[in-house]
Amino acid sequence: MTRTVTGRTDHVVVVGAGLAGLSAALHLLGAGRRVTVVERDPLPGGRAGRRELGGYRLDTGPTVLTMPDLADEAFAAVGERLRDHVELLPLHPAYRACFADGTALDVHTDADAMETEVERFAGAREAAGYRRLRDWLGRLYAVQMRRFIDANFDSPLGLLTPDLARLAALGGFGRLDTRIGRFLTDERLKRVFSFQALYAGVAPSRALAAYAVIAYMDTVAGVYFPRGGLHALPRAMAAAAAGAGADLRLGRAVTRLERSGNRVTAVVTDHERIPCDAVVLTPDLPVVHRLLGRRPRRPLALRHAPSAVVLHAGTTRTWPHLAHHTLSFGAAWRRTFDELTRTGTLMTDPSLLITRPTAHDPSLAPEGRHLHYVLAPCPNTDIGPGARAWSDLAPRYRDRLLATLERRGLTGIAAAVEQECLVTPADWTAQGHAAGTPFSVAHTFAQTGPFRPRNLVRGTDNAVLAGCGTTPGVGVPTVLVSGKLAAARITGTPRRPRAARGGRR
Repeated sequence: MTRTVTGRTDHVVVVGAGLAGLSAALHLLGAGRRVTVVERDPLPGGRAGRRELGGYRLDTGPTVLTMPDLADEAFAAVGERLRDHVELLPLHPAYRACFADGTALDVHTDADAMETEVERFAGAREAAGYRRLRDWLGRLYAVQMRRFIDANFDSPLGLLTPDLARLAALGGFGRLDTRIGRFLTDERLKRVFSFQALYAGVAPSRALAAYAVIAYMDTVAGVYFPRGGLHALPRAMAAAAAGAGADLRLGRAVTRLERSGNRVTAVVTDHERIPCDAVVLTPDLPVVHRLLGRRPRRPLALRHAPSAVVLHAGTTRTWPHLAHHTLSFGAAWRRTFDELTRTGTLMTDPSLLITRPTAHDPSLAPEGRHLHYVLAPCPNTDIGPGARAWSDLAPRYRDRLLATLERRGLTGIAAAVEQECLVTPADWTAQGHAAGTPFSVAHTFAQTGPFRPRNLVRGTDNAVLAGCGTTPGVGVPTVLVSGKLAAARITGTPRRPRAARGGRR
């Protein structure tokens, strides 16, 4: 039995209307709590926001959606269904991987289609290895999800379950690249199933094999695109919360928390004072610590994941070799991770994620135009260039990105750009993200599970955290789970979801 908030919890204020905050709100509403959601921006979404730029509609945060059933679980808490609010388009392929040697691989989530593609790309032996890898990923996910991801921990002793032995037997405590290498020998294929470690903030050579669960979400469970862009998801969650009785107060920045002893008694914004019985805090950890007036002691300082430069480019044309999501790998691999996580230098041979949302929703751009989102990982400001340095770096790095894309087949891209927005670590810093990274605290072993900053705050009887800085971690699926776990700290064991409207399930 895990610890929960003590005392009255009738009225809960959720600070932040991002995916974590909205997930918490829906689960709290489903458990009968009165909920007020306070958000500093004029729109819900948090990191998954929206920006209008010359007729283009940009997703300002994540562009890859996996495990939509976790979002559906939040809707079900208030008797709703995700598919009644958001049209989800399954992506086939989930990704297209383009390599420096000129080869390309379509990553399918259907097992037969992917086996055929791997055999075409690398031969029958690698195709058989893919089948074994897929089976291993499925077993790894089954063990981790119920005990290590969708679970609250009060101490490391919470790890001591039979599933810990099962995870060890699956090789989850070995190294990611070594474990992937037991199934695949082609270096290009190995990248497809290990690049996800970058967003966890650890090189595959040093990441635990358990982190391959992210590859399961990407390459087995499926990748989806919400029509209207990923911002359509938090917008729908906010509408469902309001429909279930939540009081959404947008465009209101929280300035402080009022306390009586160890209890938060009110949330104060730049507009009003909101009394509460409990509070869920979803901003980045430095903001949370400022509001609480204390930073928890840790034996080691928190280490943050790499950051990213994002170029949003509205263009007059597109390029036929681009899928909805295209991974453009440079020739370098180990050196790239050293640059991002150790030496703090910009990638000399960048690997990029290129997303073309207008491939499935042309309405996101003016008629006849196209939208491209180019994500280039870069060091965070703790080990790389500081936020101030990016004022000089940004225009030069933008030109380098376009030159790289030109060399990789996006011929004429610089001339085709008619609207653009470049986001750098300076912008992430200005939004309050520690170390100038939207990917928060890295998933090193010492910052995972019960070792990650806890969602139940010591020294405060009725404050709970949610979001990527706490358990279970970074990524759309995990922040949705974090909201559910935060709600469970307030309500206890979650109730079964309500039947959907009209008796539907």
